[in-house]
Amino acid sequence: MVLLERPLKPLCIGGIELDSPALLAPMAGHCDLPFRRLCREHGGVGLASTDLLNSHSLLRGSPRALALAATCEEDQPLCMQLYGNAEDPLPDAARWAVDHGAVIIDINMGCPVDKVAKKNGGSLLLCDPDSTVRLASRIVDAVTPRTGTPVTAKIRLGWDDSRLVGPELARRLEDIGIAAITVHGRTTEMRFKGSVRLEGIGEVKAAVDSIPVIGNGDIRCAGDALHMVRSTGCDGVMVARGALRRPWIFEQIRSLLVDGVERPDPSFRERIDCIERHLDLILEHQDERMVLHRLRSGIARYGKTMGHVKPLKERIRNASSSDEIRSALHDWRDHVPEWELEAAVA
Repeated sequence: MVLLERPLKPLCIGGIELDSPALLAPMAGHCDLPFRRLCREHGGVGLASTDLLNSHSLLRGSPRALALAATCEEDQPLCMQLYGNAEDPLPDAARWAVDHGAVIIDINMGCPVDKVAKKNGGSLLLCDPDSTVRLASRIVDAVTPRTGTPVTAKIRLGWDDSRLVGPELARRLEDIGIAAITVHGRTTEMRFKGSVRLEGIGEVKAAVDSIPVIGNGDIRCAGDALHMVRSTGCDGVMVARGALRRPWIFEQIRSLLVDGVERPDPSFRERIDCIERHLDLILEHQDERMVLHRLRSGIARYGKTMGHVKPLKERIRNASSSDEIRSALHDWRDHVPEWELEAAVA
């Protein structure tokens, strides 16, 4: 593996210096407090973000919105991501987020999901750059002068290939005080299909003068992060779906990009321990129902890194309690799969 010629510099967003260039993305339905803590405990998370937060729901104290924004002392540094449009109280929601634990505010300009975009938020903001820049300026003015809190934006390359506004929008956002840009290397029309366009991320990086650009898309292992940085010149990487399989990926990325050292994947037993720790964190911050909801579906993703574990996956999918899931994990903890034996011999 060809490493970087020089290690990445510390990633600074506004006045905040992060100790790793690997960031956990805001993922709807996944990026709750237990999962953020799980990733942080494995190391290497420079910044983690909440799920997407609706400004109206936050300000009226919706239980669901408050649960999505829940944090704790171990969950720092934390970014809260807001979505909406110029008609929504995003500046007020940004102030609320700062008062409730956010050290960075991110504006969602890239979500392609209908329930977000159809409300003129998310990636629909890419279709009207003038209005979007004015909205971003209002949010910056609401929090940065008062508290010094940086405001960032997460964008895509554009709505479709006829409207690749990413570089121009990034330049204009920098001009009004946005402190960093994260760019997902696809258009809205692509959603999550096809391959991430590294050249597009590179064009956004070239368009700004001094703020960091963070690349996002198709990072499933540390090698993918290295390839993105080498190909685009981006200042950091943001991991989304890849972290759902490998919560330990952030320390592997940090080690490779900063120290130039490849870290191996955890052993099979350590992966079992990771799933059980996820269970414990859900029980600590949520409840039994959420354990079943998260791990019944999550075991399919974890299982993709664990070889032939169909019986384990079936037991967890059919479990009716956290105790049953824990029992299944304990029964499999000392099972050593063939791939791990072969690696030991090699």
